[in-house]
Amino acid sequence: MIRMVIFDMAGTTVDEDNVVYKTLHQAIHEVSVDVTFENVLLHGAGKEKKEAIKDILLAHGVTNTEITNWAYNIFSTRLADAYNTLPVKEQTGALVLFTALRQMQVKVVLNTGYNKETAELILNKLGWQVGEHIDGVVTASDVPNNRPFPDMILFAMQQFGIINAEEVVKVGDSIIDIEEGKNAGCGLSIGITTGAHRVAQLQSAKPDYIINDLMALLPLIQAENN
Repeated sequence: MIRMVIFDMAGTTVDEDNVVYKTLHQAIHEVSVDVTFENVLLHGAGKEKKEAIKDILLAHGVTNTEITNWAYNIFSTRLADAYNTLPVKEQTGALVLFTALRQMQVKVVLNTGYNKETAELILNKLGWQVGEHIDGVVTASDVPNNRPFPDMILFAMQQFGIINAEEVVKVGDSIIDIEEGKNAGCGLSIGITTGAHRVAQLQSAKPDYIINDLMALLPLIQAENN
């Protein structure tokens, strides 16, 4: 029996035209590190954003903490500006799926490598409200350890009194989302191709399923709960 589905935000349930990783790419170039956009996605997708920058730079031989902090500050400023002006929209079918799951008594929780302020900004732009459209939100600000550690999922389970992780499904668009679900012991860890990583990359994390759109999740949950 599935009692909760935990969805990543950007690239999974939120369509923001990859602005996060485009902004990460720009910020790293501004600190004079030459990195491709593909490597930004490879080393940074799904992670808490300062950790993402650190790992991207590390993959390019840069270990200087001051450069990491400099890039993160540039990124944070640019991203706030982008989200204040960018038209953010839901991924196709997101609210329809949320409604269907909640009608089945399945909790809908979003989790994200964003901090709380950025997540709230996005939710406000979408008009999504906890208690009306979704049941909860867990951000990188809420837990000691971020993906691929399972802390955000375990935090959400605690909030809703779920003890058995087999009753939880994790859905995300990056390798690290799938690793997070597996590390939490989720009943299903599912990759989706609407965001950062393509099928071959998602397959490398050995998800239970890979789907191409959000509504493809519904029959999987229905099958588990029948």
